[in-house]
Amino acid sequence: MIGLLVVLFPLLLMAFMLLMERVEVPLRRAAVETQVEEFLDTARPDEVDTFVREGFTSALERWRGRRQRLARMLPIPNRVNGKRS
Repeated sequence: MIGLLVVLFPLLLMAFMLLMERVEVPLRRAAVETQVEEFLDTARPDEVDTFVREGFTSALERWRGRRQRLARMLPIPNRVNGKRS
């Protein structure tokens, strides 16, 4: 009985991990689409230039850094589900 448990546990764990990845992929894609929309709405020309030259990852890092610096200096209202609260 214990031998069967030793064999089945890794298989069940692997099946659970594959199932959770299938659940996570659409959630991850939606988050990236939202970030792209917000980036394109609020990006500065130099950030858009970085986007064109180096790709989205580099441009998004610059954009996030600018927003974090702004958040430290100015109180920006929190957003909940894309709406200001």
